[in-house]
Amino acid sequence: MKRMKRKTRVFVLILLFIFILFQISGCGNQKTDHEITVSVAASLQESINEIKNNYNQIRSDVKVIINYGSSGTLQNQIEQGAPVDLFISAGVRQMDSLESKNLLIENTRLDLLGNELVLVTAKDKETDKNKANVEVTSLNDLNKPGIKQIGVAIPETVPAGKYTQEALVNLGYWDSLQSKFVFAKDVKQVLAYVETGNVDAGFVYFSDSKSSNKVDIMLNVPENLHETIIYPAAIMTDTKNKEDAEDFMKYLQGSEAKKVFIKYGFKTLR
Repeated sequence: MKRMKRKTRVFVLILLFIFILFQISGCGNQKTDHEITVSVAASLQESINEIKNNYNQIRSDVKVIINYGSSGTLQNQIEQGAPVDLFISAGVRQMDSLESKNLLIENTRLDLLGNELVLVTAKDKETDKNKANVEVTSLNDLNKPGIKQIGVAIPETVPAGKYTQEALVNLGYWDSLQSKFVFAKDVKQVLAYVETGNVDAGFVYFSDSKSSNKVDIMLNVPENLHETIIYPAAIMTDTKNKEDAEDFMKYLQGSEAKKVFIKYGFKTLR
């Protein structure tokens, strides 16, 4: 009888040990299988943060890691092998470059959103007390002496900066305004420069102006002066979590996500 009891205890301990190993192994696999990294253009920060929280109300098992930055910087990271499952760019050219290098899963690319380019100034005039008040009703007014500094995102890496450059080149103002430009690493930094009064005016997206209560829109840049603003999205070929990336991509196109995008000033294209 004692011998049988010992065998039973040993058997129970073995089962417990196997169960613990299974739990540890299962947790590890769950973390790997249900974690996605999404690289997202900086201008989408507020909307994607809210959408991610809403998504996790439905899929609490999926850990969504968001990496924000300028579209050009994110593109370069992906080309250099950064582990990214899904990319949302603020410009078509960055996605075109990745597609030309076969870094996108075929048939996953889509045009998700649209936006507008606007010129903004600080709402709080106290931050601007040392600068001349100049009425700006057209882009030509940026040439006035009273406008000393203009915030612009770096055209080489930031789509908003590229759109700005295209508009000003088409009007013949790009060269004449060079001495006034204060370049920023992304459009959010341009917005911060305007909010703090470090520049007289800055070019940002309409969605950025909606996310801030510290700026006023001086004018909307005519859309015929620059390339159409499109935010493409696609799943990367190196993804280790294709199903979860596809699920999150599908959610981004759904009615709940659309409401959030519209609230923040984006145009939905799906």
